[in-house]
Amino acid sequence: MAEPRLHVLLEGQTEEVMLRNVLEPHLRTAGWTVSWSILVTKRLVDGPAHRGGVTSWAKLERDIRRLLSGRSFAAVTTIIDYYGLPGDVPGMSSRPSGDARIRVGHVEAAMGAAIDDLRFVPHLTLHEAESWVFAAAEQLADLYRDPDLLARMRADVAAAGGPELVNDGPETAPSKRLRSYREDDYLKATDGPLAVAELGLGRLRQQCPHLHAWLTGLEARATALA
Repeated sequence: MAEPRLHVLLEGQTEEVMLRNVLEPHLRTAGWTVSWSILVTKRLVDGPAHRGGVTSWAKLERDIRRLLSGRSFAAVTTIIDYYGLPGDVPGMSSRPSGDARIRVGHVEAAMGAAIDDLRFVPHLTLHEAESWVFAAAEQLADLYRDPDLLARMRADVAAAGGPELVNDGPETAPSKRLRSYREDDYLKATDGPLAVAELGLGRLRQQCPHLHAWLTGLEARATALA
């Protein structure tokens, strides 16, 4: 029997590298045949589509429904940043106060209800893919030979309560902190994924409960479809 097909809709290049180097090998071992694409933000009549970034729910919904329109995929999921998500995404305007994991779960559930297809597994990265890099602070600091970077990143994680909880402020989101700490020489599509790969998925999951829960759900789904 052929392995079930999982398609992952990605926000951008950083997420693509993370998926290819860190997540896809594990998902394949769990029983999935994995494919992926970067979401389309604009289509030109006489030119290529522009890809990367979420600009509106309408455009995100279009890509999700396009992927679900046939029966090729047993499941479609997403790796999209919770940070900077447009306000028109279902659930954003009605988020409860309190813990970030409860808030992001509320939005994911609303997205699932709006699409209304059991094959859709909404997943938003808390707060963005660079949160996973904060879990790999030691590996990133080793890459740069920068002990001050390690101290800063560890302090951020301790203050927030975990890598996924490093906040979503426009000047203090994980990616903004990394650029500030490395004086703009941080290469997000290469340096971060390299550090996360060095950390390893097992240790990443230990530090990132929201990521762990998403992967656990995909593992269970693959088992059920086997």
